[in-house]
Amino acid sequence: MRILVTGGAGYVGGTSAQRLIEAGHDVTILDSLERGFRAAVPTGARLVVGNISDLMLVERTLREDGVEAILHCAGLARVGESVDEPQRYYAANVVSGLALLDAMRSVGVRRIVFSSSAAVYGEPDRIPIDEGHPQRPVNPYGETKRVFEGSLGWYAQAYDLSALSLRYFNVAGATGELGEDHRPETHLIPNALAAVAGGPPFRIFGTDYPTPDGTCIRDFVHVDDLALAHAAALALSAEIKAKHVACNLGSGTGFSVREVLAAAESVVGRPIPHSVGGRRAGDPPVLVASNDRARELLGWEPVHGSLAEMIGSAWRWRVDHPHGYGRAAEPPSAPAAGEG
Repeated sequence: MRILVTGGAGYVGGTSAQRLIEAGHDVTILDSLERGFRAAVPTGARLVVGNISDLMLVERTLREDGVEAILHCAGLARVGESVDEPQRYYAANVVSGLALLDAMRSVGVRRIVFSSSAAVYGEPDRIPIDEGHPQRPVNPYGETKRVFEGSLGWYAQAYDLSALSLRYFNVAGATGELGEDHRPETHLIPNALAAVAGGPPFRIFGTDYPTPDGTCIRDFVHVDDLALAHAAALALSAEIKAKHVACNLGSGTGFSVREVLAAAESVVGRPIPHSVGGRRAGDPPVLVASNDRARELLGWEPVHGSLAEMIGSAWRWRVDHPHGYGRAAEPPSAPAAGEG
């Protein structure tokens, strides 16, 4: 299959592109390099530097490379930043996303898999969270994901698209070649590991939640498992017609912040400097996925589900890449693209 991966110079997009190439697919990556890295583009992929909002560029790329399906990982993905800069998030995640859909329509590409988020649910009414749970995002990031998913539903119906939205929970881990290098880093596991490597002490936000140890519980899924789900969803997109389907991608198991910290200390073999603070606004006590639909529709289940495996792979990548990809992401060639 000939696949375009938007945001493929980032953490999730690059790992998925790598696995798609290893499976024999032809992959083109479109990334502005605002937050992606050339070093994260896997060998064998063709890199096109640009923004998904550039209709002419996207149409030309789709035609020249004979693209049959799109894995859409481009966008912005920092919750706090979205609260401070909602305009930027709507522009990148909704307006630019619609431009991508219009380029697809123009060229005749009918299949898309979208990198969505559990942030569409907001604070849950029930655990585990299934796809039928009400969607009440509590920040602009989650709202832009919800809005674009809605667009996919209407576009699928009106324009005969096959669309799947994969709602990630907390992505973690690394492959031998590719790992997590966000600047700034906002994710729990890399921040815990950074504290060991001379970074600021890891901070626990809240120890008085109604959970066994008082800290928040979250569902973590290995980035390599996401790559497997992407491949399965791209295959399924050939079978569904004029339909939009959403699937959660999570392990179905929750780990508390203190459990993550203890597992990280076990992996690195020494205490991790940390401090304890109060709760952050909008942090639900527990977020755990129901992944029954992904198992049923995609034939997918996580194979790297243990904390030791996820944290261990992330730590090995950090040890091998102490400076990440070596430098800051490149300045954007156009506003707001690349993977968050």
